[in-house]
Parts: sequence; C-alpha cells; structure tokens
Amino acid sequence: MIAKLKASVAKRNSLLCVGLDFDPSKTDERYRSSPLEYNRIVIEATKDLACAYKPNAAFYEALGMKGLEALEKTIKLIPSDTLIILDAKRGDIGNTSKMYAKAAFDILGADAVTVSPYMGEDSVSPFLEFPGKGVFVLCLTSNKGAQDFQKLKCPERYLYLEVALKCNAWAKAHPEAGIGLVIGATQQEIAAVRGVTALPFLVPGVGAQGGDLETAVKEGNRGGLALINASRGIIYPEGKGDIAVRIRAAALELRDGINKVK
Repeated sequence: MIAKLKASVAKRNSLLCVGLDFDPSKTDERYRSSPLEYNRIVIEATKDLACAYKPNAAFYEALGMKGLEALEKTIKLIPSDTLIILDAKRGDIGNTSKMYAKAAFDILGADAVTVSPYMGEDSVSPFLEFPGKGVFVLCLTSNKGAQDFQKLKCPERYLYLEVALKCNAWAKAHPEAGIGLVIGATQQEIAAVRGVTALPFLVPGVGAQGGDLETAVKEGNRGGLALINASRGIIYPEGKGDIAVRIRAAALELRDGINKVK
C-alpha cells in the first residue's frame, strides 16, 4: 500500500484523495439511479489529479444490491496505479475481520480499508495479512463525538496518541502491509499526532466540514505524508454548466491549493 501510494503521489504531484460518496439526493436527476455512470464522470474528470479515491461503502450499501454492484464496478474504473481506499470503518473479532478483509481486498479489489482500533490488535491484524494491502486506522476523527472517547486522558497521554503509538508497533510487526491513520482536518491536534508517528495520514474534513487546509497540509506532511480527502466539495460542485467541467475545476483548485501550501 505504502509503495503504491508514494508512486501515485509522485506521478500526479498530488496529495488529493477524492471521496466517492454517491448520494442521489445531491445528484442531478439524470444520474440519481445511475451511481456507476456518475462515478465514471468523476473519475474521468479527476484521474490525473487524484492520487487516491475513497469510495464510502455506506452510500452503496444503502442502495441495495444495485449499489453494491456499482461499488464493485466503480473500483474497476479507477486507474490501476491509483490508491483505492474503501471507507468502511470495519473492526470486529478476528474471524469476522478476516471476512471483511477478504471482501475488501479479494472481492472488491481495494488497496486499503478504514478500520476501527477499538477492539484491539486481533481485530486489525487480519487486514494486515494481505501483502501489498493495508489499513487507515481511525485515530482522531473530525466529528463532535470524538470528544467522548478519543480525547480521554490516559495515564501518560490522550487516547488518540495511544492509538498512534500502537499503530507504530503494528506497522513494525507487519512490514509487508501498510498502516496509516485517519486524522480529521477539523482537529487542531494534527501536529501532536505527527509528533509521535511518521505513518501516512488520511485527512478528511477539509471543505464542507470546515477543516483548515493550511494546517492539515503543513502539519500533516511535516515528517510524513498526508492525503487530503474531499468528497462533496468535488463531486457535487456548486454552479451551473457541464458537470464534468465543474468537477474537474473543483479538483484542480484543491489540488493546486494543497501544492501551494506544501
């Protein structure tokens, strides 16, 4: 995962990750029943600008079997040299995680999956048994409820920093796989997490959620690599006119904005 990510970043001179969160309520009427066709437009308009794509499984599961089929076919549309992150936030006991991993990697063809660390190493390690694949572990998220657990003070440090340190250990124990962390852009603690780990970051929350781009890029890439994810702001751009042109313009603006900061 890590090698593919670095190669994609270098080839496109980009840290942009495009979230493929197909939502019929936000989509032009022509495409509301055609998630695959809409995603095809998004990918064609941005494939030279995005180093990664992040389809969110929930948006496709909510559409039933048609949605799952669209998810599978969407992943096949993504260029083979571009990182594919399945945003599914998995995390369960070992046998269940094995099946989740098989579905994500062998069936859907993703390169990485977002996972929850709450149940510990045996819930994450099945995802690390696939050479060349990997995970992005939820570390410090951008939602309000992050305060409930992630910012609880442990004896020596906050829980989210304990997660980051534990992921360092998991990465050493599984050198054939890849581990990254999900760090919300709306959190000001990005620098604190970067201070304890060089693992790649996946940073959602820029744009519609109000995260600060400059902080996310500067602190996230200080001694590591941070992908900046944008979903709604790119795939559902404001304005009128050809949708592909507007999608590309939004992606180009963010990609260039990221590059100006770094």
